[in-house]
Amino acid sequence: MLTIKKIESLSELSELKQAYFAQSIAPLDGMWHFGFVPMAKHYGFYHHQNLVGFCCVNEEGYLLQFYLSPEINNTAQTLFTLIAQNNSSVIGEVKGAFVSTAELNYQVLCLDNSASFKVNALMFQNQPELATKQFEPIEMQAATTQQLSEFVNFAAANIGAPEQWLSQYYGNLISRNELFGYWQHGQLLAAGECRLFDQYQTEYADLGMIVAQSARGQGIAKQVLTYLIEKAANQGLKAICSTESGNIAAQKAIYQTGFTAAHRIVQFEFNHS
Repeated sequence: MLTIKKIESLSELSELKQAYFAQSIAPLDGMWHFGFVPMAKHYGFYHHQNLVGFCCVNEEGYLLQFYLSPEINNTAQTLFTLIAQNNSSVIGEVKGAFVSTAELNYQVLCLDNSASFKVNALMFQNQPELATKQFEPIEMQAATTQQLSEFVNFAAANIGAPEQWLSQYYGNLISRNELFGYWQHGQLLAAGECRLFDQYQTEYADLGMIVAQSARGQGIAKQVLTYLIEKAANQGLKAICSTESGNIAAQKAIYQTGFTAAHRIVQFEFNHS
C-alpha cells in the first residue's frame, strides 16, 4: 500500500500537477482549480519514498483533485476506496468529491464509490461561429486598487459571496489587470473577469461576470461576455467559462454568445458502507 503524507508546500507537486492537467480531455475550471484548490489541504502518495500522486480536500470534506502516476495506477482503485471510506488516518473524513467530466480517471473512481451525485456546474468553451448574432461589446474599464471595496461590496450584494474572500480574490485580479467594470451614471452595474493561467492551460482565458440584479434582463450580460471574449481573442487565447447548473439566465447569455457546454462539474456523495 502507498504511504500518505500531508504536503506542506504546493511547490512539491509542480510536476504532478502538470501531469494532472495534461491528462484532462478538456480545460478545467479556473475558479475551482486556481481559486478553491490552493486553499484545500493537499496530501502526497509515496511509493518507496517517491512522490507518485496527490489529492486535496477542502474544509467541507470534499475531494477536489486526485491523481496517481500511470506507472502506479493499478493501485488507484484500492487507494481511492480507502480514502472514500474514511479509512485514512492521515486524511480523515471525506464526504464526497467534486470532479469534472473532463477528468476521466478521477470520475470513474468517484462513480465506483458513489451513493449519489448531481451536476454542480456547466463548463463552456467558446466557438464564435455558434453565436446566435453579433452582440456589441460594452465599454468596460480596468479596475483599480482604489475601487477594490466597490467591487467587493458589489459582488457581496449581488451574489452573496463572502467579503473577506472577495477582497483577496479581487485584489489579486486587479494586480493582474484581469478585473473590469461597467458603470452607468457612476453606479457599477457589471463586473467582468478575464483570468489568465500562469502554469497550466496557458492557451485559455477563463471568463467570469456579475450583473447587478437591478440591471438584469437588459442584455448587459451578453455585451459583457462579448467584451471579455474579444479581450481574450486579442491575446490569442480561447475563452472558457462556467456557471451553476441552476443559473438558467446566465446559461442563456453564455450560449447566445457562442459557447458550448460539453462537460460538467459533478458533486458526488460517497457511500460509507
